[in-house]
Amino acid sequence: MTTTLTHPADGEGSVQVQQDAAVRMEEGTLVIAVYGKGGIGKSTTSSNLSAAFSKLGKRVLQIGCDPKHDSTFTLTHRMVPTVIDILEEVDFHSEELRPEDFMFEGFNGVKCVESGGPPAGTGCGGYVTGQTVKLLKEHHLLEDTDVVIFDVLGDVVCGGFAAPLQHADYCLIVTANDFDSIFAMNRIVAAIQAKAKNYKVRLGGVVANRSAETDQIDKFNQRTGLRTMAHFRNVDAIRRSRLKKCTIFEMDPSEDVLAVQNEYLALAGRLIDSVEPLEAEPLKDREIFDLLGFD
Repeated sequence: MTTTLTHPADGEGSVQVQQDAAVRMEEGTLVIAVYGKGGIGKSTTSSNLSAAFSKLGKRVLQIGCDPKHDSTFTLTHRMVPTVIDILEEVDFHSEELRPEDFMFEGFNGVKCVESGGPPAGTGCGGYVTGQTVKLLKEHHLLEDTDVVIFDVLGDVVCGGFAAPLQHADYCLIVTANDFDSIFAMNRIVAAIQAKAKNYKVRLGGVVANRSAETDQIDKFNQRTGLRTMAHFRNVDAIRRSRLKKCTIFEMDPSEDVLAVQNEYLALAGRLIDSVEPLEAEPLKDREIFDLLGFD
């Protein structure tokens, strides 16, 4: 049972959906939460990273945490039913569900779940994410999993944003080399550092996406203590893979495609090998404004 509690250590004035102590990930499972500005490419990054982990022989589960439920369609080649929709069909009697009702196999054996969410303005996405993890636990679906990836909805600060932080080992922040993306990243850093006071989650690093250069990201990283773990340029094959409803690993192996595949494999390898957690210090809004850009 999840309850909403005031938890001052999560941040001044924080009221969040707190984790059920009995609903935890399995020991030894690597849990990664992917964050970033809305529309920055979190789902593309998450799905291709899941595919990369699977290519390295890992048993992978990807959980889409956005009500749009479009996180896993490049893995499954379709829009799968959401946990919340399936639960509604059985009047929220979860004991009536089978794993195949809400978990679907995608590319190279990656298991895919879309938590879904309430209609806009009517409920808490954090509750839905919590119920999804609880359902997976009840059906023993986390016991044979090496890597879990949460693909989190855009840069907001509600319970839906915070819930995966209660389960994750590391957070990756996807950003482009521009002011708006980095501004959003700074706020995400602050949220993660607040949650790290009470949970095991730590900052893993930054994924530079859709960017030819990384000079602004590098400037922000140097100032705050972050690091870039992967860099994906604005390669058209990535865009086309979304239109073809497939991962980059299913595209024809051009030079650009192979370079992107290798970067994802390298990122997955770094995460498997263990990442030194970061203790980054977010900036004040005015400080970001003054830091970025050209003189």
